Amino acid sequence: MRPNRFYNVIRIGPVQVGTRNDGQGRTKHTAACTAPGCGFSADYNDRSAAELAATTHRCTPGKR
Repeated sequence: MRPNRFYNVIRIGPVQVGTRNDGQGRTKHTAACTAPGCGFSADYNDRSAAELAATTHRCTPGKR
């Protein structure tokens, strides 16, 4: 599988959680908010941590 190609993508509120393989062959899980102006995103080593971040994320759109 190519790096940065997301699979197993789910949406929890405004946050999408997806799994990808990085260039070193490791599996990474990313949580990213899709609300306009939010800018939240983070990489995690396990899926449960990414899903927890998506569940507890409180969006503050427009705050910079």
